[in-house]
Amino acid sequence: MTTLTPILTRHWDQADSFTRAGYEREGGYQGLRTALTMDPDAIVQAVKDSGLRGRGGAGFPTGMKWGFLPPSSPNPRYLVVNADESEPGTCKDIPLMMANPHVLVEGVIISAFAIKSNHAFIYVRGEVLHVIRRLQQAVAEAYEAGYLGHDILGSGYDLELVVHTGAGAYICGEETALLDSLEGFRGQPRLKPPFPAVAGLYGGPTVINNVESIASVPSIVGNGPEWFAAMGTEKSQGYGIFSLSGHVARPGQYEAPLGITLRELLDMAGGVRAGHRLKFWTPGGSSTPLFTDEHLDVPLDFESVGAAGSMLGTRALQIFDETTCVVRAVLRWSEFYAHESCGKCTPCREGTYWYKQTLKRLEAGQGSEEDLETLLDLSDNILGRSFCALGDGATSPVVSSIKLFRDEYLAHFEQGGCPFDPAKSTLWAGA
Repeated sequence: MTTLTPILTRHWDQADSFTRAGYEREGGYQGLRTALTMDPDAIVQAVKDSGLRGRGGAGFPTGMKWGFLPPSSPNPRYLVVNADESEPGTCKDIPLMMANPHVLVEGVIISAFAIKSNHAFIYVRGEVLHVIRRLQQAVAEAYEAGYLGHDILGSGYDLELVVHTGAGAYICGEETALLDSLEGFRGQPRLKPPFPAVAGLYGGPTVINNVESIASVPSIVGNGPEWFAAMGTEKSQGYGIFSLSGHVARPGQYEAPLGITLRELLDMAGGVRAGHRLKFWTPGGSSTPLFTDEHLDVPLDFESVGAAGSMLGTRALQIFDETTCVVRAVLRWSEFYAHESCGKCTPCREGTYWYKQTLKRLEAGQGSEEDLETLLDLSDNILGRSFCALGDGATSPVVSSIKLFRDEYLAHFEQGGCPFDPAKSTLWAGA
């Protein structure tokens, strides 16, 4: 069994883990003190050498993204943390910010110093008011201790950090829609190029990173890039938080090296709930193609999951046992994407609506086999043709479920309704 690597989650069980005193007691802000003695470019190089890749889903090398900033610009540089966690099944950043907000604050200060920015923002989803309050408290404590503001720890470096509350739109997880929202406009994706690194927030060079990506920076500076790179796999280095939810005995956050398998994680989590067996699961949230029990031993790293036909995404492992109707699950996800589509582009706006209507008929037993071809044709017209990745993500559960569970789709209209309805199925006995 692969050993867990509790780093970000190490002190979550302590009553004061979210306070500055609790964080400093465990060595918090020592990485910042080290960073302020380093050349900013050396910090960027250390993050590159560590192999840290974006933990928000795309997996783009973090240090390389920082290196895209133009060497000179008439506008200020900005660091923006994407804390708009909204995808179904994705639930790692919110508990991280609740239990250990200061590791994110420290990561923001080090990262902003590295990219030579004096203004940073944490964009948080508006519904999670408890998280917003905790972050605001952590930022206030950091200002009090001299970790933020003017002349940080006597280094001559200044940084202002703002916690910004979004209004609750999934589309604002897309980085350019987030920037529009942060500027006070309606959150919709921007046309690229120009990319945010060149013309982002207020037209200035901007780095946008996920919460976990930035929170990983203090440990890299404190322990060295070789320490971080020694974990994980050759191309997917380091550790990450794996979120197990659904039909699992002990759901929760499991921090482990990239490359661990679901079989190993399920062993730690007590397995699928008693008396049931695994039917399908998502390796990276609802916008990634489905896996089945045939994929239990696929290493959960970017390359292996991709080679197996899905995406690692946010490592949101949603576990579904044999009592789950795959058509119903895909319908619920499609309803979410139809509701959250910003409407800017036709493929996503119309395609997700047609997904919802067609899947409703199928789930009710009123469809036909022709509807499956319609869904696949819709997917071809959405994938790669929508303005941002929302449309692409919406196609993943639809296409993969038809590929893996075509017989279950057919059973719905052949039997005149959902075979998983308690009135029609023995699968629910004792569930």
